[in-house]
Amino acid sequence: MQRVLVLLLSALDALVAVAVGLAVAGAPLMVFWFVAFGSGDLAAIWQSAGTIWQFGHSVPVAITLPDIYVAELGIDPSLASFTLSLAPLAFAAFTLLFGGRSGARAGRAGAPWSGALTGTLVFAVLAAGIAVTSQAPLAGTDLWRAICYPTAYYAAGVFAGALHRAWIDGDDGPVDALRARLDRSGGAWPEVPELAVRGGAIAVTGLVAVGAAVLGVALIVRAPNIVALSQAGNLDAGGAAVLALAQLLYLPTLLVWALSFVAGPGIGLGAGSVVSPAGTQLGVLPGVPVLGVLPEGASSWFLLFALLPIAVGVVAGWATRSRLGPRGSTADAESTGILVTLTVSIAALAALAAALMAVLASGSMGPGRLSTVGPDAVAVGVAVGIEVGLGAAILLLSPRRRGEETLVTEPGLFARLAGARGTDDVPERTDAARD
Repeated sequence: MQRVLVLLLSALDALVAVAVGLAVAGAPLMVFWFVAFGSGDLAAIWQSAGTIWQFGHSVPVAITLPDIYVAELGIDPSLASFTLSLAPLAFAAFTLLFGGRSGARAGRAGAPWSGALTGTLVFAVLAAGIAVTSQAPLAGTDLWRAICYPTAYYAAGVFAGALHRAWIDGDDGPVDALRARLDRSGGAWPEVPELAVRGGAIAVTGLVAVGAAVLGVALIVRAPNIVALSQAGNLDAGGAAVLALAQLLYLPTLLVWALSFVAGPGIGLGAGSVVSPAGTQLGVLPGVPVLGVLPEGASSWFLLFALLPIAVGVVAGWATRSRLGPRGSTADAESTGILVTLTVSIAALAALAAALMAVLASGSMGPGRLSTVGPDAVAVGVAVGIEVGLGAAILLLSPRRRGEETLVTEPGLFARLAGARGTDDVPERTDAARD
């Protein structure tokens, strides 16, 4: 009965995740439609909400402008059809985090894998229903992408949450078998997978925090430019509200851009335009107010931003080595190998996460030169890996003090002392141990 309840709750979580995303996309559209036109076309609202929800999960949207619209505005017919793929990642971030919460709850209830699989299947069915019923003539999506991409976000979150809880609480299955096999290997190596993931998670969290901090400061410093661009649009209250909400949904995307800028490679804004600490060259950009946050020129002070990912690596290395305990000494060959492995693992996980975020925060903003916008995933991954790895190496590979090494290389010393304390034969501590 308990397992059935867990499966039902997992299915309900998937339903809630989809419903909340559609509500965020559809509610403002419905209000705007009724205010602007006095009545609402529910079919058009549903199609628009479904397309926006899919777009927010990295599904490319093919835009085809009507011939009348193209003729009236004098648009080049070759630019009448284009693809939008620069996603507002707020939808994807919510789905990922909500899926992680659902997977963790299933893990705590003792059914991590069945709960995660049930939630994923229900989410896939709902995504398929949305994909089939929300196809629009002017904004189309590929059916398989509209189903698979949102489901992939939810599956990543729900299985990550389930794996985390299964590793902590056990699952009476493959995770427990893996832990038992690691424990039989002896030495400190059984600690390495958990410590590596922990250090990588700390590094990724720190990188996200750095990107958020830099973006927040930039929004404050460049606020006059953002306000000026908003006023230049001459939008009414309804249009301004819709534009503000759209920009809010793009904040996670801008956060990744800020991280790419801090790491060094910067952001490409179409052919011939780049924003990086080494130099900035801006061409003609859309009049989106939030793009006023981009710096107009370079400064030698921007190069100091590279110290921030290094500092993140230092924190990750410190947290990892402090958890390694007495077996983290570099005094023997095994521990040296462990520390090198942890350093490389933290750097690799941070690099992979940064590269993945860069891929998700890149795409097309429109036709022509705006068809390629965002950071270079390979460059960002390499830069972040080097910087975080350098910071982690400072803490993980630095030699310990002599007294500290004496203590940590004899983990049973104080245990033997404690066992002998009840007898008359109590050994004296060495001078190195006193230090």
